[in-house]
Amino acid sequence: MIGDVTSGSSVRWQPTRAFGRVIVVVGLLLLLAVFTRRPDLVVFAAPFAIGTALGLWRRPTGGPEAHLTLAEPSLPEGGVVRAGIDVTNHDRIRYDLVIIRMTTDRWVRMRYDERPYATGLAGERNIGVDLNGRALRWGRHLVGPVMIHAVVADGLMVSAPLDAPAADLTVYPMTEAFRANDAMPRAAGVIGFHRSRRPGEGGELAGVRLFGPGDRLRRIDWRVSLRTRQLHVAATLSDRDAEVVVLLDVLHEVGRSGGIGGTRSVLDTTVRAAAGIGDYYLHHGDRVSFMEYGWQSRRLRPSSGHRHYLTALEWLLDVVPSPVDGDMPASVFGAQTISPNALIVVLTPLVDPRSAAMLARFARAGRFVVAIDTMPPHLLDALGAVVPRRRGDAGTGALPWLTGTGYNAPAARLWRLERENTLGRLREHGVPVVTWRGPGSLDEVLQQVSRMSTSPHAAVRV
Repeated sequence: MIGDVTSGSSVRWQPTRAFGRVIVVVGLLLLLAVFTRRPDLVVFAAPFAIGTALGLWRRPTGGPEAHLTLAEPSLPEGGVVRAGIDVTNHDRIRYDLVIIRMTTDRWVRMRYDERPYATGLAGERNIGVDLNGRALRWGRHLVGPVMIHAVVADGLMVSAPLDAPAADLTVYPMTEAFRANDAMPRAAGVIGFHRSRRPGEGGELAGVRLFGPGDRLRRIDWRVSLRTRQLHVAATLSDRDAEVVVLLDVLHEVGRSGGIGGTRSVLDTTVRAAAGIGDYYLHHGDRVSFMEYGWQSRRLRPSSGHRHYLTALEWLLDVVPSPVDGDMPASVFGAQTISPNALIVVLTPLVDPRSAAMLARFARAGRFVVAIDTMPPHLLDALGAVVPRRRGDAGTGALPWLTGTGYNAPAARLWRLERENTLGRLREHGVPVVTWRGPGSLDEVLQQVSRMSTSPHAAVRV
């Protein structure tokens, strides 16, 4: 990727402090020569005046031209950023010194980005400066801008600051390692890897039945056929795909992100876990959709395949926490929004009562929902991080028991107990809540949800 080219054809040249000192020295020597009637002082001033005049006469008409390039405009989280700065001198006159300084986004760590790079540049030549760095966090970042100064006329003139615009860098979130068993509440697609309740070609044995038209010979169960004197075949359940809805609770951001190698915030865990879950189910041929529970209420339609995974990564880049005082839309997640057969995986820190109420509504509507607690353990242990306030609480974004730099320990314990009560009420509503731990996080709860979907339900006679 190449950034916008910035030309210095109309650059303004400004005098340096050295130019001012030369003028002062020459002026003082001439004044002393006049008042003291000493012509020898004029001889001392002549080299300074002649040198300054020659330097100004050989001043270039145009300034440098610069542009910034990125070897790879899209990188995974933690990837190596390779940037190149090209500076060109279109004039025949040499630049005595070219000073290059680049600034970057806080999540793009470049080597020597705080130090200027200085070099000379001959006429009608160009130089290239290669810089390497590292992308520390997912998101859309800026590399640059680049500020350039050119010094000419033996250090007497300097160009006005010349800026090369920043280049856009896309950093995709790290895909968390994730795997789960093949249990699904309702697998109703055409093809896939999950066991369904419909008979057909598959690997799950459903029973033995009489041979019928269309049955394959390799399905004949010879042991039963010999015993009953009639041909019997092994019946199987078809393997079908399922729809998975990954719902991201972005009502609040908790904790501070330290990048790829530092501490995790709630949003870091949520985005990386969503990427891992989506990658796993898309790799197995399922249809996966992504939704936000926040002030934007964005949605990515369900689809499958590797292209949809890349689209999902782009969608995740724009996940931002809701404003503290942001209002939720009136109509969000209606009954027609999510398929009744879909498995809903909700990634939530459970710090807002609206999140728990949303999960309870899904359960009461008979949806198959699983909640993943994304609150990092170190935040629960410390309870000193800034936690967003609830609607109606006083303060500037902290829980009521957070005062100043410390917190009230009894109130913190009460907040813990209240959170545990919320988890207990969700489980009473039939919403399993698990802590995100990567591979195997959903194995047990998926089996429970799958058994619940196939178990008989009591019916009320009227």
